[in-house]
Amino acid sequence: MVEIKLCASPDDLQAAVTPIWHYFGRQPLDEQVKALQRVMPAHRVHTAWDDSRVVGAAGSFAFDLTVPGGCVPAAGVTIVAVLPTHRRRGVLRQMMRAQLDACRERGEPVAYLWATEDTIYDHFGYGIASHSAEIDLARDRSRFYKSAQMTTRATLLPLSEAEPQLAPIYERVVRQTPGMFTRTSDWWQARTLADPQWRRGNAGELQCTVLELEGAPAAYALYRLTPAFDRGIQTGVIHVVEAMGSSPEAVRAIWRFLLDIDWMARVTASMLPIDHPLLLLIAEPRRLRFSFRDGVWVRLVDVGAALAARSYEPADSVVIEVHDEFCPWNSGRWRVAANMVGRTEDDADLRCEVSVLASAYLGGFSWSRLSSALRLEELKPGAVSRADAIFRVPCAPWCPEIF
Repeated sequence: MVEIKLCASPDDLQAAVTPIWHYFGRQPLDEQVKALQRVMPAHRVHTAWDDSRVVGAAGSFAFDLTVPGGCVPAAGVTIVAVLPTHRRRGVLRQMMRAQLDACRERGEPVAYLWATEDTIYDHFGYGIASHSAEIDLARDRSRFYKSAQMTTRATLLPLSEAEPQLAPIYERVVRQTPGMFTRTSDWWQARTLADPQWRRGNAGELQCTVLELEGAPAAYALYRLTPAFDRGIQTGVIHVVEAMGSSPEAVRAIWRFLLDIDWMARVTASMLPIDHPLLLLIAEPRRLRFSFRDGVWVRLVDVGAALAARSYEPADSVVIEVHDEFCPWNSGRWRVAANMVGRTEDDADLRCEVSVLASAYLGGFSWSRLSSALRLEELKPGAVSRADAIFRVPCAPWCPEIF
């Protein structure tokens, strides 16, 4: 019989990461486990034990997640896996039950994750909440539609000196972008700026550039170079890991810097927002080879607290009837308006599963889109349009890294 337990020590955490690494075809390195321990305490990891062996695990980071108009404590779910020897026995369901109950007890109204398999998490009330884009651009077709003269200064920084300059820029972007989370110093050092060999693949060392705009740090880029030549012709690639700017001008400038790096033929990037300015900056946008996939998936653990944590447009109110089989305390009717969120006995305007509400929560999907996909019931005429107006957000949600 499988027993679900919390990790109680660093040794337990070492065992807990074994199932997820099985699917990467290798055992976890000691340095990988030590890096994880810096940002995720053992007590945030549930493990499934069969006798004396760990056969499954599910952990979560403690995040402050940006939502429209505010932020909310959230569980960043990670290292979820069950060994193939124990699949189809309800082990994952037991771990999800324990994890979401723990989130509720800790006062984390939201859980979110990157889904390795997109058919799994809807069973537990998660809804797709954002998209993530990628590009593959030939440098010789990277001209911007309009040139601009700006006073900029770019500086290459050693990774050991980068955090003090990068973190303030990142925080300015976080405050205005739903889906992002605040990074601690440990996160910067153990995750964002860490550059072990196993993370490089066939690319070079992680490079860091900070760009000053009108005398002040305004943007940065983390990237890797893979130089290559074919009969003397450059065929190398710039792999952009992360590029942030605290203003539209700064975003434009840091991407112009990246696109102008010599000796390279192409620039690739993933984990971009689907409304990235490059789509309108580039003179030939189809050359971006812009494509996208699902991004983060959100689970509203406490619907009332989660809804109250974000802001809404002043456009009347809407009553949403929510069904939540896995976390039944959320089921019921909720009135949402700019000046109040709470349970109500009034007749519902819309009816949906909690996963559908999660899809609308960060603003990644409008209620109209969800309705056109037959994911909800409009019980009163005009309710979908009213919900769209109330939940409207100025930008697409975005999380720039897989955690």
